[in-house]
Amino acid sequence: MTMKFSKISIVIVDDEPQALKHLYNLLLDDEEIEIVASCKNGREAIQIINKEIPDLLFLDIQMPEINGFDVLKKVDPAINISVIFTTAYDEFAINAFEAQAVDYLLKPFTRERFYEALERAKTKIRSKNKSVIDEQVDNLVKKLKIENESLHRILVKSSGKYSFLHTKDIDWIKSAGNNICIHSGGNKYLIRKTMMNMELILDSDTFFRIHRSTIVNIDKVIELRKMINGDYQVTMYDGVILNMSRNYKKLLKRFS
Repeated sequence: MTMKFSKISIVIVDDEPQALKHLYNLLLDDEEIEIVASCKNGREAIQIINKEIPDLLFLDIQMPEINGFDVLKKVDPAINISVIFTTAYDEFAINAFEAQAVDYLLKPFTRERFYEALERAKTKIRSKNKSVIDEQVDNLVKKLKIENESLHRILVKSSGKYSFLHTKDIDWIKSAGNNICIHSGGNKYLIRKTMMNMELILDSDTFFRIHRSTIVNIDKVIELRKMINGDYQVTMYDGVILNMSRNYKKLLKRFS
């Protein structure tokens, strides 16, 4: 006799319309699931989740105003929901699993990787022996902690395509409103991240914050020049001159 299960209810959350549509299409033909809603921001997601109480949530991490982690904080704690995080930034992996995520999908992901995560979620939702699934998640966390002890590359988007930029190739970083602009070999990459995020995830022996809006790669600096007002000018290998505030003098120790 074949055991019949009720359908697994799913809510999709992503602020990028194309990403939202892609997830929807990947789930559409699965007869075991029911797509309850697609949400384009965190505020909408909180309302839908608290109302519909889905079994599974595909949740983007980096969203304006309310990010994926904050969405979970505002959801009714009594709701037992499984979460698969989706994001373009791999440095969030550890935090995702510490938030009890079933899995973590790094954009752009393959169909095979997506369905692997979905099957893991289905197993957890329907498994009576959840300790087995918890052990799998713990193993993934340990693996990620080893792989992410230091960030060696960043996912960037250029001309509609994603690629990995090795951090050693970053020249300097400048804040740009709610985003940052990464300068590398004459190219610029705008990504949604804060200066504080970058300062925390980059190697502190190589990258120095010289201003509240600027981080430089020490290996790309060729000269520091003190100005009359006590601030400094930082000359990069390509001739670009950046200002260093007197409040950020950590870089000086590397030149002394």
